[in-house]
This record gives sequence, structure tokens and C-alpha cells, in this order.
Amino acid sequence: MRDWFAARTKRLQISGIRKMFEMAGPDSINLGLGELDFQPSEKAMNALAEAVKAGYNRYGPTRGIPELRTVLAERLTRYRPDVEMENIIITAGGTQGLMVTAMTLFDHGDEVLTPDPGFVIYQPHVIMCGATPLRYSLKFENDFQPNPDEIQELITPRTKAIIINSPNNPTSGILTPETIKALRDIAVDNEMVIISDEVYDEIIFEGEHHSMLNPDYDNVVYVNSFSKTFAVTGWRLGYLASSKYMVNQLAKIQYYNIACPPTPLQKAIYEVMKAPTNMIHERVGELTKRRDAIVKRCNDIPGFSCLKPNGAFYVFPSFDQDISSEDFAMELVKNNLICAPGSAFGKGGEGHLRFSFANSLENIEKGMDIVEKVARGIPRKK
Repeated sequence: MRDWFAARTKRLQISGIRKMFEMAGPDSINLGLGELDFQPSEKAMNALAEAVKAGYNRYGPTRGIPELRTVLAERLTRYRPDVEMENIIITAGGTQGLMVTAMTLFDHGDEVLTPDPGFVIYQPHVIMCGATPLRYSLKFENDFQPNPDEIQELITPRTKAIIINSPNNPTSGILTPETIKALRDIAVDNEMVIISDEVYDEIIFEGEHHSMLNPDYDNVVYVNSFSKTFAVTGWRLGYLASSKYMVNQLAKIQYYNIACPPTPLQKAIYEVMKAPTNMIHERVGELTKRRDAIVKRCNDIPGFSCLKPNGAFYVFPSFDQDISSEDFAMELVKNNLICAPGSAFGKGGEGHLRFSFANSLENIEKGMDIVEKVARGIPRKK
């Protein structure tokens, strides 16, 4: 029989997170999904209905409707004052934005620095473009900050880009200004592109978010999404910001990939962004309560150690039970709790579990009861 499948397809593995969901029963508590349990605001839902009724149902510009790109440019001036509409391209979600970026930049033989542990799509995107991922570590004992010296040692003449993610998924680690400067200096010295995934930049509990998008370096592709900020994961809408030259190249790939992002959804998001309030900022208080509850519960479990995240909505505790993270997660699934094994995010995630606190306090408490029960039944490493 003829082999129909491309080599890149056969190189890809099913996500370890997906395995947990396939095993889970219908009544399982879900602390595995990176999706807020809040509904979109009434304004967002009404704006979408009005956009459809008003006729925003046809093809739109490949780069996105001008009014949304304009309001986004205004928002991004807090990071870089010279951002204009021409620096923005709307995408069908942050994931598609990352894929367009990868297809625009990466060739066979290129190398790309990716975080380990890191969001599950980074390395597959690199591989799908024929390039090679080089993993740089994010370690618990270093508050999940990357080590610039380690990154410098990984770089070769073939290294074209570095992917960073702050606040980070799965660790919720936030890059410090010092780390950002060090990474930017490395990129400048080695003429690399920085791909900066900042989809959680509005979910900050303490301190402030520091962006890679600033006037000090032009070779940055800033990636963001409306999914987390407006609780509209199913709308699949995101955006990229970069130099005008880079956006011109991104738009070529975008056209042959999706032609244009969905028009009525763009119009709805535009109407919401004009409002003086931000829904996710109003919910940060509730998310803070959930964060504090799950961190305490994790640290009360023998063998567990959990950092308190300052952003995003994940905890990534380490454990010293004598079991792999995948097997641990499977034991939890058998007890009706879904979480993500740390190994799903790379070799550096082994010995960790990722729990999302984008669920109710009640479900968090029930879920952590299950974790504690299962953990106490597993022997600890000697």
C-alpha cells in the first residue's frame, strides 16, 4: 500500500494532554483545560449578533479589518509608542498566528530555540516547517526564568529565532525586565528573530507585564489572542504585531493559508475593545482567590512543592512521588480528575503536573481532594 503521509506528519505525536481527555469520563472534574469558565460579556455576545445582522458576513482584508487593527495599535503603544495599524495583522487565533510566523520564517536546516517546558505547539510548528527545535530549560529552582548563558551556548550559525512565552504556559512564570534585556541582547548579537507569545499579558496578579515589543529591537513578532482576555476561545481570533516589513511577509503566507480572518468576529471584538472596561480585569479578583486556594492545597500535599504564579491561570507543582508525570495524571483521570502531565510540555516538565485554576473554587477544592488522596497512595522517592 502506498505511503500517503508526509514525513512531518509521521514525526508528530499526539499531545499528552489530549490523551488525558480521551481517557476521562463525562463526570470528571476538569483542571486540565486552559479555558476560563466565564462566559463572554453580554456586550461581546450582543456585538457579534449585531455584526451578523449588519452584514459583516463576507470576505474581509487578509490583514484584518482596519478599525480593529487601529484600536489594537493604540493599545500596543503602551509597549512601543510608534506602533501603527500597518504593524498589525489579525489571525484566526494565536495558534494560527504562530503557525503563520513559523511558515514565514523557518526553512529546512534552520534551528529555533524553544522553551522546555513550553506550550505544546511550539516544537511541532518548528518541525512542520522542516526546522530543528533547540530546547532551552525553564527550571523550578530558578522561578522558571530562562538562563541566558545556557541559551547562548545552544546558538549556532543556523539558529534563526527564539520563541519566548510570558506569562508562560505551563509554568505561569513571568520574565523579569533583566531577563528580557538579556534575551534581547542575545538576539541582537546573533541576528535572531524573537517570537514573543504574550497571550496572557492581561492576566497579571502582582507586578506588571513586561513585553518584548519595544523600540529597542525591530526583529520581534509579538503574538497575542482574544481567547483568554475576552473568554472567547471558540471564536479563534488573535493578532500579530511586528515591523511593517515583517507584516508584509506574514500577510503573504496568511493569504494562502486562510485568505482572511473571520469578519463578524473581528467586528464584535472591535466593539468590545472600544468599551472603557476590560472584562478580564474585572475577573482577576476571582482568579486570585482560585490561585491562592490551589497553591495552598498543592503545598499541603506531602511531596508537592508549588510556586505562586503572578500571571496566567496555571500552577505547575513539582512532586517527589515515585511515578512519571504521565502515569500520575492517568491515575488522577481514573479518579475523575483531568490535569496535564508535565512531560506533555517537554522533558523539562517531567516531575510536574499542570493544573488550571480557570475553574470554580468548588471544583478546585474537589479536584485537589482527589490529588491529595491519590498522591498519598503513591510511594515517594527515597
